[in-house]
Amino acid sequence: MNTLQEPLSETLVLASGDTAKLAVDKLVDSICERFNIGDTYYGNIMVALSEAMTNAIQHGNQNNPAKKITFSYTASPKEIRFSIEDEGPGFDYDHIPDPTAPENLEKLNGRGVFLMRHLAEKVEFEKNGSVVKLEFKTND
Repeated sequence: MNTLQEPLSETLVLASGDTAKLAVDKLVDSICERFNIGDTYYGNIMVALSEAMTNAIQHGNQNNPAKKITFSYTASPKEIRFSIEDEGPGFDYDHIPDPTAPENLEKLNGRGVFLMRHLAEKVEFEKNGSVVKLEFKTND
């Protein structure tokens, strides 16, 4: 791996919907290829970002294609940081039901934040939960 690569950063403003998720997937593919990110890290990044984007589109923006998602990242050979912001009012991220609790095992929703917290090195919420920041290391 070339550790002298310059960091990359970019901000995209995307309409809520599947097109936004596809654009983010393609962008992450190119970032991971550029920095030679292995399959384990790549998988963690893709799953966590998919959950964050889905939450922003469905819960934050209520599936309204007129509302925007602001997606930004900073990538370097050692780490990638992502920020996903929706136009919703946010949510109480400190009081999310545990999806591994027996009463929640059969529920179809409620696993996104749990997955993000287990796959990323760091997860932060800002603006009452309408912004999620994810940080991943990209090598050992």
